[in-house]
Amino acid sequence: MTVNNLVIPNKIHKRSHYLEKIRPFIGQNIIKLLTGQRHVGKSYLLFQIIQWIKENDNSATIIYINKEDLAFSFIKTAGDLNEYVLAHKAKSGKTYVFIDEIQDIKNFGDALRSLLLQTNLDLYCTGSNANLLSGDIAGHLSGRYIALEVFSLAYPEFISFHGLIENDESLNKYLKYGGLPYLIHLELKDEVIFEYLKNIYQSIVYRDIINRYAIRNVNFLEQLVLFLAAHTGSIFSAKKISDFLKSQHIKMAPNQVQNYIQHLVNAFLVHKVGRYDLIGKRMFEIGEKYYFENLGIRNGLWGYRLEDRGKIMENVVYNHLIFKGYKVQVGMLGNKEVDFIAEKEGEKLYVQVALSINNPDTLEREFGNLKQIKDNYPKKVVTMESFSGNTVAGIETQNLRSFLLN
Repeated sequence: MTVNNLVIPNKIHKRSHYLEKIRPFIGQNIIKLLTGQRHVGKSYLLFQIIQWIKENDNSATIIYINKEDLAFSFIKTAGDLNEYVLAHKAKSGKTYVFIDEIQDIKNFGDALRSLLLQTNLDLYCTGSNANLLSGDIAGHLSGRYIALEVFSLAYPEFISFHGLIENDESLNKYLKYGGLPYLIHLELKDEVIFEYLKNIYQSIVYRDIINRYAIRNVNFLEQLVLFLAAHTGSIFSAKKISDFLKSQHIKMAPNQVQNYIQHLVNAFLVHKVGRYDLIGKRMFEIGEKYYFENLGIRNGLWGYRLEDRGKIMENVVYNHLIFKGYKVQVGMLGNKEVDFIAEKEGEKLYVQVALSINNPDTLEREFGNLKQIKDNYPKKVVTMESFSGNTVAGIETQNLRSFLLN
């Protein structure tokens, strides 16, 4: 096997969840596009794919281009990329091409379209922008690529990566530090982890937002992130955020607020979750919730606070649902709320999140909202309490640890 300028780590912590999704397409002449926030493990996933290819195709030629490596700084345009790949591909047999952070190459879509004409090439790309293949590029590549979003480690992966015993202490570490894979190289202490996470946050903000979109009001952008961290899981419109920040003597028009939020979403720093009217069967045009892709970054910026336990719990439940492949919305029943409507393959799951349901009012609110939904899809209440399996009118109760291990 030929591999150019590539050092694969001695030990790769496998993320089988993703490899199983990609494996049916390995060797096919379509683009495999891995998107997600920087440092969530897209490069490690590429290494995992390369390792699988190495074990199954000894004659393979591999081209690996990492745009964060100065050795590849000369590849600036689509023409440069096309020329490099054609010069290094095998004369016979399959050549596997891996391009890490492809959005840093100007007009990369033109190169991808051209390279797809070479039937002996198998292309893999990673990128840190949600609109990587938007507009004309997606149209030109229609039917010739698959896109897979890579998330931070799920709780079972976190346990496996760090070699921890699954218990309440491990769960608390996960809720506090989040699931960036590189944490396995660091001591799990606040002063170490949060310093690292703050640096990752700065890298994301400056490289994928400030530089990419030529942001001038950096102070407002950073205040906006802090606002979303403080109000994680709250329903807000751009106007409400603008009005609140104005009260803090930070002025920004609602349309500009919306633009800045979209930049944060495009960089996968936060997820925007729309609201669905369960009675009128329609999406609300304004008012969304925002959750952080990585709770460790959120906690490093805002702090890991006792009073935020409910917000953190709701965020981690949302993250687990999207990791499992669900499309998630917030449900509305008049003025009552169902935390999450999760849909996958034509099936639905309704989820309420509550720290505790010992209080009769909380019990009635969490279960009562779900009781009003008349269809027969599964419904559950996820709580921090230790018991699981009990039901109220057929609605399952599940503790958070059990939910995250499922």
